[in-house]
Amino acid sequence: MTLTKEIPDRELIIKGTEVLYKELGYVDTIRFLSMPRDQRVESVERHRKWQESLDMKAFYDEAFKRDGS
Repeated sequence: MTLTKEIPDRELIIKGTEVLYKELGYVDTIRFLSMPRDQRVESVERHRKWQESLDMKAFYDEAFKRDGS
């Protein structure tokens, strides 16, 4: 097992930005950092959508498997 040392946030931001700039150039680095993130579905709404598609019998059969006893 390899232990890693956590880089302080400020140093991580600086190093990450430098790598992006070196690999992508200025314009694409700014473009990448400016990309909008996908909107997250609120957790209750996400759970309800999951429940709508759920086959309850199959779910319970899998969740409460019997070992044959």
